[in-house]
Amino acid sequence: MSKKMLGYIITALVIGTLIFIMVQNTVGQKDPVEAPITQVNPEDALQGEEEGLEQYSPAPDFTLETLAGKTVTLSELKGKKVILNFWATWCPPCKAEMPHMESFYSKLTDEDQVELIAVNVTESERRGLSEVETFVDSYELSFPIPLDKTAEVTHKYGVMSMPTTYMIDTQGRIAQKIIGPLDEKTLNELVDSMD
Repeated sequence: MSKKMLGYIITALVIGTLIFIMVQNTVGQKDPVEAPITQVNPEDALQGEEEGLEQYSPAPDFTLETLAGKTVTLSELKGKKVILNFWATWCPPCKAEMPHMESFYSKLTDEDQVELIAVNVTESERRGLSEVETFVDSYELSFPIPLDKTAEVTHKYGVMSMPTTYMIDTQGRIAQKIIGPLDEKTLNELVDSMD
């Protein structure tokens, strides 16, 4: 069996497993919150699905309280590159990308002028804050986790599936929108491609 064929078989098994897990996690939910997860190549990232969210338009401002009790205001981060990620604990691809996010974040220095903001769509969490706290502890996440308790910010950004990540440049403009999980290598490439 060729390496290429083996790669296809492994990819099919991983995709099948993710679909099975997603179905298992959504069975019994009263109100499914999100559409199916779709992986998108960062170079082909979707742009401008919602009015005001076109590429290079100003990113909508928001202020949210973090899990740690601090507040995060997006406009106060102008001058830095911002990775704005939307996620939930019940989302298998979110679980897959979190170790990559933490590894990326742990290597950042003040000189990098990069912020990682991972907005938890708390309104979609079945067990509320305790579920988010357990998730953050189990993955040993150290980056800011703002809580979108009413999903107002999530809707403002037109998030239809999770994870969804917006890359925001130093001018506070949307550089890219990526739907699906990111790994550390891709995060570095996306950050390097921004002003």
